[in-house]
Amino acid sequence: MARRILVTGGAGFIGSNIAAALSDKGDEVIICDWLEQGEKWKNLANHVICEFVDPDDLMSWLETTPPLDAVIHMGAISATTETNGDLILKRNFRPTRALWDWCNKNGTSFIYASSAATYGSGDQGFDDDQSKGALEGLKPLNLYGYSKHAFDKFVAHTIKNEGPTPPQWAGLKFFNVYGPNEYHKGNMKSVIAQSYPKIANDEAITLFKSHNPDYEDGGQLRDFVYVKDCVKVVLWLLENPHVSGLFNLGTGKARSFKDLALATFKAASKSPNIQYVDTPISIRDKYQYFTEANMAKLKAAGYGGNFYSLEDGIADYVGDYLSNDDPYR
Repeated sequence: MARRILVTGGAGFIGSNIAAALSDKGDEVIICDWLEQGEKWKNLANHVICEFVDPDDLMSWLETTPPLDAVIHMGAISATTETNGDLILKRNFRPTRALWDWCNKNGTSFIYASSAATYGSGDQGFDDDQSKGALEGLKPLNLYGYSKHAFDKFVAHTIKNEGPTPPQWAGLKFFNVYGPNEYHKGNMKSVIAQSYPKIANDEAITLFKSHNPDYEDGGQLRDFVYVKDCVKVVLWLLENPHVSGLFNLGTGKARSFKDLALATFKAASKSPNIQYVDTPISIRDKYQYFTEANMAKLKAAGYGGNFYSLEDGIADYVGDYLSNDDPYR
């Protein structure tokens, strides 16, 4: 029996990949998002979408819609460079809180996007401990991270005080996600998506120099996770409604930007050509040199899926998407 599932931010990067997978399974997919100018609509063009909801009309629409099986909330301003605090609260925190309350009232599963940006510099580690005390020790470095962290703390506060929650809730702390349908994100696209056109044209690509003596140029480490793995986790959660919690979503293995670049050159069958440039002063003091998700909690909850290695994920991304006339999922 087909499920009715609302995906907010469903025309965006991760949201459209989730919507595609649900549509392919025969579910009734409802998208809440702005298509804006440009080619963001192409993220959805290959799949059946049953309804579109304007984000400004979402809460009134929810009051009249037939029951939903789940709300998957990916909608947000995701730019870590955004400095308008009022806009961040309007687009990130408040809609998430409103959807939490609606799902609680209507007995609907609620899966929402948190972020590894909540960990800040990482000096407190990358453990997805959802206790109120553990979360209070984290210090995000930007407004985007703060907005996600503020909601995680609200949930922890609610649980500590035995407040009402949706029957299933899951916050996903996405690490560095890459993959098809990120093309509309401008300079927030992954290094893979930004570099591939240059690599295909035999041009040099640029990576940041290191301004930390513990890391070589291009040696800055991130937990890069392929979007297809993120989708698999979301589908697993929908199939296991007894599982709730705040979970990291990475691979559990940090890799360098140089590794990522070399894997992209290899997938494109090109010789490496990398140049290093200074990290911009404007972000240098907020720059993370290491992120790595502790994935023990998700595994303990019962998730047994394997994750793409960096090389295999990039080979799939380049071979099946970036190098094709239609690069969309």
